[in-house]
Amino acid sequence: MSKLLYLVIPFMLINFSFAQKAYQVEQHFSIKSAGGWDYLMADPTSDRLYVSHGNQVNILNKSTGDSIGIIENTPGVHGIAIIKKLNKGYTSNGRGNNVSVFDLNTLKTTGQIATGENPDAIMYDPFSGKIITCNGRSKDLTIIDPIEAKPIATIPVGGKPETAVSDNKGKLYVNVEDKNEIAVIDLKSMTMIDHWSLLPAEEPTGLAIDTKLGLLFAGCDKKLVIIQTETGKVDKMIEIGEGCDGVAYDPALKTVFTSNGSGTMSIVKANTKGEFSLSQTLNTKKGARTICNDPSTHLVYSPTAEFESQEPNDRNRPKMIAGSFQILVIK
Repeated sequence: MSKLLYLVIPFMLINFSFAQKAYQVEQHFSIKSAGGWDYLMADPTSDRLYVSHGNQVNILNKSTGDSIGIIENTPGVHGIAIIKKLNKGYTSNGRGNNVSVFDLNTLKTTGQIATGENPDAIMYDPFSGKIITCNGRSKDLTIIDPIEAKPIATIPVGGKPETAVSDNKGKLYVNVEDKNEIAVIDLKSMTMIDHWSLLPAEEPTGLAIDTKLGLLFAGCDKKLVIIQTETGKVDKMIEIGEGCDGVAYDPALKTVFTSNGSGTMSIVKANTKGEFSLSQTLNTKKGARTICNDPSTHLVYSPTAEFESQEPNDRNRPKMIAGSFQILVIK
């Protein structure tokens, strides 16, 4: 065998080994305060991890888990969005039917903006420059002008909106959970212009987008649905774990993560031909149903807690053990 082959083969083996590295839970960040949880958000431009918890938002150092601060006056908080150029953050408050505005430096709440009923997911759309909430009970979206600090439009979507993502060109895509479809919104006219069925997949919750590939990744009941953003055509349905409530996407790694409340994370990757398939099923913890990732570090975060034991036939939600709330850090 030539010296060149001796050099090439180890190089190939090293790269193959790196490509096949399995994800694992590497850290647990503990938060001792009481209350439930929903969304969390990692800021790729700072050291902050924002975590909704009870009636407040805990801010952690996303590398160490150390506490940075708390945002108060967010009743029934679900999600968090930030606009760095305005030095403002926003929380969707399900019990208050409003959005709290807070200062990114002081973390003090500076005001509240009315929304539809039970605002759940919240996002900032850079194309329109607007804050958008998905309102579960009133089955619509609230479009907020952050400069004027007031709602400027309400867009009905015909069902319960779970999560919204933007193509950064004027279109918004919204998972409508109880209709098993994706609503397409034109942010220029502020109207719903289309709706695409996801059947036989049901109950879409988490949603992510690859704007370069023109693909949506919708997390449904035991299925991840991959849809073309231009046509609504379903490219593929991939079996995932039970109880998915969140989807995250790393565009640099072409990897999709679904957080499954039953205690697993499904990891779906694209091969060299751009074809997505299930790569790994990672055991996490029961209750780890929401998720976010940090594209700057490629870390993935999912919140959960420890729960009291239950009888096998008890269908009630298990009780959380006090002081056990935690963030799983996956890499």
